[in-house]
Amino acid sequence: MSDNESKITIRVTRPDEDAPHLKRWLSEPGVLRWFPMFDEREIDDAVRIWVGYSKLEACFTAEWEGEPCGIANYYLQPYKKLAHQCLFAIIVGEKYRNKGVGRALLNYLIQNGPKFKLETLHLEVYDGNPAIRLYRRMGFVEYGVEPRFIKDSGQYINKIMMQKALS
Repeated sequence: MSDNESKITIRVTRPDEDAPHLKRWLSEPGVLRWFPMFDEREIDDAVRIWVGYSKLEACFTAEWEGEPCGIANYYLQPYKKLAHQCLFAIIVGEKYRNKGVGRALLNYLIQNGPKFKLETLHLEVYDGNPAIRLYRRMGFVEYGVEPRFIKDSGQYINKIMMQKALS
């Protein structure tokens, strides 16, 4: 275990405590380039949805020496025919990036997926996002591209879809 890994713990998200951190991270300069939200109202809605999965113990907060530093969640499917797979989301606060927090959260999602009877995790990431390198290193493979998915400030950004089998 590296020094950084020993500083990271992961727990189920506590909505009242962790939602303000998530909102702050989503509001950091440049972050919205990698998420489809546009303004504070949309960020508030996203935060409500993300931390809402804590009721199912499917939203997780990473802490760096006790301080929240990132959040990830499974978007669990309510339909039996789809319940074997799910989309997930992940964000790491700016001052904790490149310290292994994203990798720790991703490992946690991969390792705990079977507890939720998940066989496949998939994600949507926008072209140019630096996290794509991490996803590839962690075994996620691209299975599709949706061109011109987002239009931000007159520029189109492609959505890349990736997945990883857990079984």
